[in-house]
Amino acid sequence: MCDVDTPEQVVQRQLDAYNAHDLDAWVSTYAPDARQFEHPATLLASGHAEIRARAESRFAEPNLHARLLKRVAMGEMMIDHEYVSRTFPEGLGRIELVCMYEVRAGKIVTASFVFGARTLDAA
Repeated sequence: MCDVDTPEQVVQRQLDAYNAHDLDAWVSTYAPDARQFEHPATLLASGHAEIRARAESRFAEPNLHARLLKRVAMGEMMIDHEYVSRTFPEGLGRIELVCMYEVRAGKIVTASFVFGARTLDAA
């Protein structure tokens, strides 16, 4: 029996922590030296401290919620297509995201994001 979660279990755990606004649990799904990118190669954050700092204010948003539309799993790679409810400077709304995760030894080692258009809620 293996003590390490499958890549799909790791990515689901990070999604659950995200939706629970549990920053500690969310960061713990990442390897200590993990990196986040805006696809294809713009570095957004590297390591737990930067990943935490990048997400801290977002986790304080009361409406923060990611709705999984589709997940594709292939070995160590996971691809999630999501709609994320957020509080933007312009107001409440949603953004469409494609999130690509590489998972090794039970931790996310890289995450790359394709940011779609923002949609603001009607006033």
